[in-house]
Amino acid sequence: MATLSAWPWGNYGNLKYLLYAPLAAQVVYSLAYEEDYSRAFWCLNVLIICGLKGLVHVLWSTYNNMLFLTRTLRINPKGVDFKQIDHEWDWDNYILLQAILASMICYMSTPSMLIISTIPLWNMKGLIVSLVLHVTFSEPLYYFLHRSVHRNNYLFTRYHSFHHSSPVPNPMTANNATLLESLILFVVAGVPLIGSFLLGVGSISLIYGYAITFDFLRCLGHCNVEIFSHKVFETLPILRYLIYTPTYHSLHHQNMETNFCLFMPIFDVLGSTLNPNSWELQRKIRIAAGEPKREPEFVFLAHGVDVMSAMHAPFLFRSFASMPYTTRFFLLLMWPGTFMVMLVAWLWSKAFLCSFYTLRNHLCQTWLVPRLGFQYFLPFAKQGINNLIEDAILRADKLGVKVISLAALNKNEALNGGGTLFVNKHPDLRVRVVHGNTLTAAVILNEIPKDVKEVFLTGATSKLGRAIALYLCRRGVRVLMLTLSTERFQKIQKEAPAEFQNHLVQVTKYNAAQHCKTWIVGKWLTPREQSWAPEGTHFHQFVVPPILNFRRKCTYGDLAAMRLPKDVQGVGTCEYTMERGVVHACHAGGLVHMLEGWEHHEVGAIDVDRIDIVWEAAMRNGLSSVSSLSE
Repeated sequence: MATLSAWPWGNYGNLKYLLYAPLAAQVVYSLAYEEDYSRAFWCLNVLIICGLKGLVHVLWSTYNNMLFLTRTLRINPKGVDFKQIDHEWDWDNYILLQAILASMICYMSTPSMLIISTIPLWNMKGLIVSLVLHVTFSEPLYYFLHRSVHRNNYLFTRYHSFHHSSPVPNPMTANNATLLESLILFVVAGVPLIGSFLLGVGSISLIYGYAITFDFLRCLGHCNVEIFSHKVFETLPILRYLIYTPTYHSLHHQNMETNFCLFMPIFDVLGSTLNPNSWELQRKIRIAAGEPKREPEFVFLAHGVDVMSAMHAPFLFRSFASMPYTTRFFLLLMWPGTFMVMLVAWLWSKAFLCSFYTLRNHLCQTWLVPRLGFQYFLPFAKQGINNLIEDAILRADKLGVKVISLAALNKNEALNGGGTLFVNKHPDLRVRVVHGNTLTAAVILNEIPKDVKEVFLTGATSKLGRAIALYLCRRGVRVLMLTLSTERFQKIQKEAPAEFQNHLVQVTKYNAAQHCKTWIVGKWLTPREQSWAPEGTHFHQFVVPPILNFRRKCTYGDLAAMRLPKDVQGVGTCEYTMERGVVHACHAGGLVHMLEGWEHHEVGAIDVDRIDIVWEAAMRNGLSSVSSLSE
């Protein structure tokens, strides 16, 4: 490993943030025990600036990932996958480094230099001096060093290649670099500030303004969205040489022999390293924003679960969304704001693009209905939700989408009959509406060992419960169907072949299953209800949310899910609590429907005869089961 290529705290994980503790401790100690607050004042400002720098990156990342706003202006059409997210996981190392170096400067300064009263809040001369130093020192120094690193194979492969290992530039790529490069960047960014103070024209606002603007422009250049209108540069051509654009810097990541500048392309002009396509490509991207784009062939229409998990969206916190959802403390701090957004969305909103991936050149997208789980059970909200779903289906039909798969409550029987409402209302739909429950049933059924002779089924008369019961009875399995409705039970029993109808048995209490070790749970179970299961029972489940793992000597299956094929590209978001690369079975069911080119709608009751057909198609297309047992 090359010298200064690794970070000293590289193996610390989140413990690295404890390195900020001495600064915070200095602030607290000075306020409590010292009469001179000068050093505490500077330590506090270092912490605030670091926080603002991080916020700049997060806000840029949020904008970059708001596909519903930026899709038509994206420069690189590919998605950021888990590999790149992990590669950029410690993008904020440089902020921590700057905090340490800034605190060292603070502690090495003489007491007279730290006196607060001698430093004004604003000084126009300081702004002018810092701009002059930036243009005459920082810009040319960065250009020279950047170009030199690219042209020196040793330096590039051992240092700068780390930065260029991100295939899709984005705001988090901006300062994702080695320790040596971050030290150099600190010097480049620090000279205008230090120079202004040495000349006696520094100010508090200059420190904040320059430090934040520097990171703002770094993120701007690495943003995968072209934010500048080409008309601005056509009206004022000189701006082309004074400020770079996301397209301009993206060309550097594509052709690493051009466009080396920090922020000002004039230095590429002077160094004869300007990419000749820089302005024309930027113009084409902006003009093409209003033209038809590549449309998806498959859409998974999802919805929010609750206020907390709504913050798992990829356009809020990319790293958080790249891991299975779990409740975190910081979510509590954001709960009030998220709740207010939910109320606004309730008043005015429509389904929007949330994420995408590609599979064998098929563009697949996830659209989000801006409603949370509890809203689906409010009688007065049902019509509005159905209108949102219908609007999404019609929009998908207009765009030429082949299959739209309805997630969870979007296909609730009480809401729209499992999608039947929309198909009946619009008989000429070209897009195929799919609930995906056929594959969900197949996943659950294939988890059940072949030698099982008896199962206990809750939620037995639901859409999935009915299909599971009918399938298992055909296999000669005795199914104890928990239901109080004899009418609904008999209706299902009559659907079974005559020779297997006696395998379906109605039970009304949980104690009827006290000797059965295979429970299939389609209705939430309390710990008391679980207590009827004998030791060694395995709980298969298709209930949302999953039941609590209450019984120590029993095992619990995961919700029905499937792992996407290995050749999928651009997946960088976890689907709720699913592992990376894993999607709910209903999502996978819609995907299989599209890959197979099936022309029928899959709505309403599950066709039991198609369960094996859909399962075999899923296996044939490279999807795999991810069922596991958890103690």
